[in-house]
Formats: sequence, C-alpha cells, structure tokens
Amino acid sequence: MFVARFEDIGKNNIDIAGGKGANLGEMTQAGIPVPPGFVITSKTYDIFMTNTGLYKKVYKLLDGIDVNETKKLQKVAEKIKQLIIETEIPNELSTLISESYNALGIKVGHDDVEVAIRSSATAEDLPEASFAGQQDTFLHIKGAEQVVEYVRKCWASLFEARAIFYREENNFDHSKVYIAVVVQEMVESEKAGVMFTVNPSTGEDVALIEGSWGLGESVVSGSVTPDTYNVDKKTNKLLNVTIGDKKTMYVKDKGGNTIIKDVPDSMKKQRVLSDEELTELNEMGKRIQSHYGAPQDTEWAFHKDTLYMLQSRPITTLNDVSDSSVGSGENELENRTVVVSGLGASPGFGSGEVKIINNIDELDKIKDGDIMVTIMTTPDMVPAMKRANAIITDEGGITCHAAIISRELGIPCVVGTGDASEILVEDSKVTVDGKRGSIYEGIFAVDNNQDNTNLSTTTNAQTDIITVTEVKVNVSMPEAAPKAAATGADGVGLLRTEHMMLTDGVHPKKFIVDDNEDELVKILVENIIKVVDLFHPKPVWYRTLDAPTDEFITLKGGENEPHEHNPMLGWRGIRRELDEPDILRAEFKAVKTLLDKGYDNIGVMLPLVQHPNELKHAKEIATEVGLVPHKDVDFGIMVEIPAAAITIEDFIDVGLDFISFGTNDLTQYSLAVDRNNELVAAHYNEEHPAIMKLIKYAIKKCNAAGVKTSICGQAGSVPHIVEKLVEFGITSVSANTDAVEAVRKTVARAEQKLILNAARASLNNDDDDLFD
Repeated sequence: MFVARFEDIGKNNIDIAGGKGANLGEMTQAGIPVPPGFVITSKTYDIFMTNTGLYKKVYKLLDGIDVNETKKLQKVAEKIKQLIIETEIPNELSTLISESYNALGIKVGHDDVEVAIRSSATAEDLPEASFAGQQDTFLHIKGAEQVVEYVRKCWASLFEARAIFYREENNFDHSKVYIAVVVQEMVESEKAGVMFTVNPSTGEDVALIEGSWGLGESVVSGSVTPDTYNVDKKTNKLLNVTIGDKKTMYVKDKGGNTIIKDVPDSMKKQRVLSDEELTELNEMGKRIQSHYGAPQDTEWAFHKDTLYMLQSRPITTLNDVSDSSVGSGENELENRTVVVSGLGASPGFGSGEVKIINNIDELDKIKDGDIMVTIMTTPDMVPAMKRANAIITDEGGITCHAAIISRELGIPCVVGTGDASEILVEDSKVTVDGKRGSIYEGIFAVDNNQDNTNLSTTTNAQTDIITVTEVKVNVSMPEAAPKAAATGADGVGLLRTEHMMLTDGVHPKKFIVDDNEDELVKILVENIIKVVDLFHPKPVWYRTLDAPTDEFITLKGGENEPHEHNPMLGWRGIRRELDEPDILRAEFKAVKTLLDKGYDNIGVMLPLVQHPNELKHAKEIATEVGLVPHKDVDFGIMVEIPAAAITIEDFIDVGLDFISFGTNDLTQYSLAVDRNNELVAAHYNEEHPAIMKLIKYAIKKCNAAGVKTSICGQAGSVPHIVEKLVEFGITSVSANTDAVEAVRKTVARAEQKLILNAARASLNNDDDDLFD
C-alpha cells in the first residue's frame, strides 16, 4: 500500500502510516471532525530510499557518530538531508502522489486545494515515547508539483539532528524507523491550540487547554505564551484561566505563504476561547479519551466557529502530585530570593550555572549540570537539553515543546517567564522549581524526592498500593520496557513480537526459506531478553506472531503474500503459524534458549485461538523443541474469539496455565463490527452485555480450574471496566504504560468495595439473627 486515505487506516496501522497518520485515520473512523486527507505510506519512503541507493549512503554517514558532539551531528544531518532533497523521486511514485492530491481536491470541491504536509514517523506518538517536533511540517502547500517537493522534504526531516539524537538516546535503530507523510486539507484557523485531557504535569483529572490566535504552530512551537484554561471535565466549569501575552500569530499572507504577524494590541490580552468553545473542546476531549481508553494530547483549531481536531496522541508522561509533596523543603524555599517566575511545566528541582542560548550555534556551551535559558527551545536543542539540570524559557505554555520534552526527559522546566533570558546573568547560579515555576537565587539543596514527580518517584508511591489482583503492563517493543518497568507493574501481560520480528524489514518466512532460522531465533532472543531481564522475576507473557497479511506484504520476502479483502478476519495468529509451523518453531526455540539461560519468568501466549486442537497442535510443536513439558514456562491463549470463551473448558482439558482477553478482537468478532470501518464505528462497544457475559463466563470456569486470567486489550486500561473485571474475579489486569497507576488505584478501590459489601452482607445477616 503506497497511499492510504484516512478512512482506510486506524491506530493499528502505525507501521505504514506512522503515529500521526494512524491516529488521524483512527479519529476519522471514530467520527471525530478531522480535516480530510491521505497518507503516503512508509512503504513509499522505503522504496524511494532503496531504489535510489540512499540507504547505504545515509547509514555510512551515521556509522560511529557521537550524537553528543552537537556541531558534528548537525553537519552530518545536513549532508543526509541534502542527499535526500536532491534525489529525484521515481516517476511511478511521484505520479501516484500527484493523483492522490488531485483526488483530495475533487473530494473537497477545490482544485489545487491547500494542504498541510506533515511528517509521520513509524515510531512516533506511541504510549512509550514522544517524538514531539522532530520531523517537519509544511503549511499552505498548493499544487501537485509542490506537494511532491515537500513530501521529499518531509522524508529528509527524518534525519534532522534532533531526530537522530533522540533515536540514539532511546535505542531506536535508525534502520527500523521509517517515515510516512500526511497530506491534509489546510484549516485556516482563527484560533488554535493544544488540549491535554488530563493535566500532563500533575496528573489531575482536568482538561488543560491552551489557545492563541491564528494557526496552532504558535502554541506548539512555544513562540507565544498562550492562554491557559483548566476545565472541570465533569461539569464543564472553568476552574481558572491565565491570559497569556500573545504577541505574534501564524497566518497566511496574500501570496499564500505562512508568515508570523504581530497580534493587534486589542487582542493580545483578550481571552481567546469563550465558555461555549471551552465546553465544546472539553466534551470532544472526553470523547477522544474514551475512544482511546487513555489520556490524550490533542491539537485543535476553530475555523468559522467549527471545531476541527488535528492530532491525538497518548500523553507519554503522567505524574501524581499531592499538595503535601514539598515536605521539609517548604520552609527552606520561603527564605529564598525569587529572581524570576513563570509557569511550572515539568516538576522537580534543578540547580546549576545559567547558560543563555540565543541561537543554535551556542548549544555546545551547555555542559552537564548547567541551567539552559532561552527564549524557547526548538527540537534542535534536545541534545543540549539532555545535558542540562533544568530548562527556563521566556515564551511558551505548559504544552509547548520545552515543556513536553522536559517532562519526558524528567528535567525541571519553567516556561513563559517573559524575560528570564534578559534578567538572568550568564554563569550565575540558580535553583529551578519546576512545579511552582520559580527560579531562586543561588544553589541549595532541596530533597528532590519530596517534590520531584517524575516517573520513578511516582512509581514508588504506586507500589505502596497492595492489591490481590495483579496489575501488569503491555509492552509493544523492547525499547519501551524501561519505562514500563518503572511503573512498578507486577509483570508484563502482553509482550508483542510483531515489532521485534517485523521491523527488521524481512519477512520471517524468508529466514526459513534462506535456511537462516538461526538468525531469526537470534533476533527474537536478543529482543525478548531485554524485557524478561528487566522484569525478572516478574512474569512476562510473550505472545507469538499475530500480523495480518497486509503487514507482511511490505516486507522483503513478502511479495507473494495473498491479498485478503479483510485481513483482520483472515490468515493471521495461530491459524497461520500452524499452517507455517517453521515460524512458530523458531519462536519456541527462542523461548527455550532463554529458559536455558535461567530466565524462568516467561509465559507463551497463542493469539486468535478458536479450537482446542490448535492449542494441542501448538503444544506438540513446543514438545519437539523441548519447550513442553518444562517446569519454568507457562502456556496460555488469547481469548479473542467468542468460540474460545464459550468452549473454555475444552481448552482447560488440553492443558492451560493462563488466558488473556483480547477485547479489541473479541468485541469485533462478537458484534460483527469491523473496528476499522467508520460506517459502523458507533456500534463498537467493549462494554456490550454479550462481551461482559463471555468474559464473566470464562473467568468463572478458569477460576474453578485454577487457571490464571488476565486482560490485555484496550478495555484493560479503562477504569470502570476494570472494576467489573475485579468483581468477576479476574486474576490480573494488563494496562498500557500510562494507565498502570490509574488501573492500580481502580483495582484497589474495587477490591475494597467487594470486601466492604461482603462485610455489610455478613453484618446484615447477623442483625437478622437478633429477631430469630
């Protein structure tokens, strides 16, 4: 698939559409008001880079680079980008891009429709990582020729210095991160901004909305200090508002170019959003969060009083802050001199020498432990931000680039100070309070554990909550394991193999055909061990391969994949692996290798099982490689098909240690609702009585037989569904990384409720005895 309309893709298509494109498709299918568009898929980029020989040239330039040497990194990045920009796109690809653009124009009723061209890397906007601002966006692009030109510029931006640095620092293999390009009708907004469906700094369950005049670029980039609104999610009541000094705005000039224009004096201190618009945004935010089952970071725009949603992605860092978190540091702070103040954007304390950055060429003066002060950070500054103890900016709000990146890095940050870069003196010593937004004179010790609300601190608080029902975490790729482990989860309820096996760009069957099974086993061992080692001795349930044929077809060796009208209902999961047992055998050998190394915390989970004979057959293959019987490995199945839930006793008879509900597919197959079809999206309901009955029935039968039960589908991250599962007697719940804390609290509350109800029932029975 070279080009995909938003209507044809969803959140499960990150591999071809990238995070941004997949989420735009997901929202489109969910009926969210998204400007129409299409995605030039990662396959198109891959073919361009392969056929032109660019891959070899690029990776040669990247070989051995030290990303902490800022100037050298920037030079290499510029060379790579220039190579890509100067290379012609093959005619067949450029023609396809032009035709898709023309079709969009016909759809919206405008020839030469103005579009935004937005980069969408295949590893961005994941729950485990934020690639904020690393690739480029181009606005007000018009005409097929320009679209083709700027698509190539988007491809080149995958190798911006900031993007190379981020991938190196987070162990993302450059060769395994591809880029798709979103082409979307331009919204000429009068007002725009960002909305977090919970406060990203405190974790408080309120909508945090930032807005300014013109296009949203001014808010996202941090070039203005926007209005900030806190809205009660339940009542739509405006809790507080801070009117920002909105000095500039992005608009279109007469020539169709995006320019930065001074905001008229009468509008600078004027409130951007009305109460009615805030209510509309809050309701939309709740709708989007409910759809995804997790808090979201969204971008919005109003054009002629109509609301459009331009992006949604998971909030990658959530914190849990109480009013008493300062502790013994409070009195210490009261006696200190505040030099300058702003908005607390990333909590914690950082002390060091002030280094004022006026342009990108000065980044090398930021040494480990310094305090970076600048008008506003840009993505190019991320390598230097990594070295800093804290970040201070003149402009920006709590959702600007500096704030987002600082929260992810765990660096204290204060934004929107107005004039910190002018007030603070180079090489002076200060202490930054990233929660309160204060910068104090001098360096002094404050117990960061009392106030720093980064993930590791939050984790310690979480694990103080003891529950009988285990709270596990879903892991989509080994690179995400450290952050998942930091949640204090009781293990991994779902370790997907798809990213480990497929992102190498080679069809797993090709390893077998080329008589190279050992290499496939090696790849699996090297990736799985990163997770099981980090979580040991906590259990890790490894799910064997479950990739639909449309995901295989783009891989090297996937040329002969069959075309299926609906791959989600087709040749995937255990049914395919039993038809091609060599791949399953290789997976079992990888698990056996890890067991032989002493990793006794691995469970094997079979996907899309619908008949006990499939479990039996898989166990026979496992026996061949020595995996079964084995005292240290548990064997389980995914319950994703109604047949598996209804006949669960037969699976137990074959031999089962655990099951896990995959509610995404279970809902789809139970209700006859294609979850990728926007025409029936409104009927997709994981809480449908039929789904709940199937789950309750299977849990009851498994509990009676001593078989563990869990859930790893999206519903496992939705608190009120989790309450029902605890009532049903589920053994564990596996949630997305950013939902673990909330789910743990929900589980504890649900267990306490059950105990209380039982106590009350017992008390009522005792009272009745008084009158016997």
